[in-house]
Amino acid sequence: MYILIPGRHHVVTNFQFQYLYRFIHTQMEAEQDRRGRALPVSEIEGIIFAVTSANHEGTRRNPLSYAHRAMAIQEFSHDLTVPVYCYPITDIGFRSDFASYTIKSILHQADDFFDLSPENCIVACSTDVGDLYEELGYSVFGAERNVAANPWELIERIAAIPHWSSDRIILDEIHPASYRILKQYNLGGRIQFLFSDPIASDDGDITDTRDYASYVRQMDENTHIKWKDVASFVQPGRIGDIGCATGSWLRHATEEPRLNESDFYGVELTRQLHDICIQRKNNGEFANPNIWFARKNAVTGLVFTPGSMNTIHSSSLTHEIESYGSHEELLRFIKNRFDELKPGGIWINRDVVGPEEKDRIVLMKLNRTDHSGDSSLTELSTYERFFRFAMDFRKEEGYSLSWDEVPVGDEDYIKLRYEDAAEFLLTKDYTDNWESEMHERFCFWSYSQWIGALKGAGFEIDSRSKVFTNPWIAENRFKGKVELYREDHEPMDYPPTNFIAVARKPM
Repeated sequence: MYILIPGRHHVVTNFQFQYLYRFIHTQMEAEQDRRGRALPVSEIEGIIFAVTSANHEGTRRNPLSYAHRAMAIQEFSHDLTVPVYCYPITDIGFRSDFASYTIKSILHQADDFFDLSPENCIVACSTDVGDLYEELGYSVFGAERNVAANPWELIERIAAIPHWSSDRIILDEIHPASYRILKQYNLGGRIQFLFSDPIASDDGDITDTRDYASYVRQMDENTHIKWKDVASFVQPGRIGDIGCATGSWLRHATEEPRLNESDFYGVELTRQLHDICIQRKNNGEFANPNIWFARKNAVTGLVFTPGSMNTIHSSSLTHEIESYGSHEELLRFIKNRFDELKPGGIWINRDVVGPEEKDRIVLMKLNRTDHSGDSSLTELSTYERFFRFAMDFRKEEGYSLSWDEVPVGDEDYIKLRYEDAAEFLLTKDYTDNWESEMHERFCFWSYSQWIGALKGAGFEIDSRSKVFTNPWIAENRFKGKVELYREDHEPMDYPPTNFIAVARKPM
């Protein structure tokens, strides 16, 4: 008889060791399943740990890597006197067939050696996942259910207690194998860092509403332009890209001959995008092998060693910090970049920007005929889409967009603040990710405010820094869709869309 223990297994416990040790030496005599029924008396041939969410790490839900979890399990098993096996189970989300998926995954990984069935295997599980195994006919031992602190409760306790390694409850409950791995690799500190993160979700994402297939496609389509715009600013040496998305900007950087002797570092918070970076590296898509990727949060702390970087790059990132975090966190992010640079090093930051006169009242004439007659968001006219924007924009954050419709000649125009008009202009075409984009602020700072914040952190501003209206956006997204006017009906230019700040740490 085998014992299967499915779970995330971020730590193993003394209670787990005790009941497994007892099962082995009593052959489960007088043991009961979680329904109070007698478990079959049988010799234990082996114990199988199925480590679920094995492909996820660095999040509150899955703080530890599969490697660290497997190391603790292997050390935990030394005194159990029967073989202990550990198999990673890839996350597939909640599915009613998850139990059978796990059994099949083990069968495949073990080259058909473990053909587990209710006749040769019992399951030890304290969560509702046990129900799925019972539906397949397996006997399920309740394990920690209503008996002892379960592994996840210990993780939460580690996250909450600064001096977790001397906490008596943790020391009483956690198995020495997990304790040693957590201490040796400073994993307790990593757990505390992840649980204190104010921006990322439990699964390590900034937003749960983004369509990543569309997002990746949009990011990759214009990366060559973004690289061309800033290539001449990049200083060789240690080059980091924070918020590197799919690594496309770094791919261009590794192909630059003058940067051949450089080392490249990509930092990405979002799990889906980090996974793509790793896959691209494994595919050999980067010209320079000296490239590394890490999942880190650049808001809550440093991601590079202080005073170590020659160039730091970020693009379309800083507005997300203001949008999903707070103004204080954006200021902290700026200071972190200053601290990471060597004297003379530069931070290149490209992002969206707001107009200078944000509170000026402007008039918008919106195209009413550029629609298909379909009621879907994508097919709405620019005029119709504004009303959807006015209703949705940062509604969950409590923002109420103020506007009015006023007659000008024989047509009605939209009257509103210049900042809100600019937000609409910059956001209206992101229909693939509308729900996600409605959380984001693009125009909270004008260019002069950005420069002031950078100088306030200690940076010097390179004269090549600039603010501009992207000509492609103006031609393809503004022209023929929106016309802007002053309150006196005088025509206005389109607002700036982007800035590039080349900020240097003084020598």
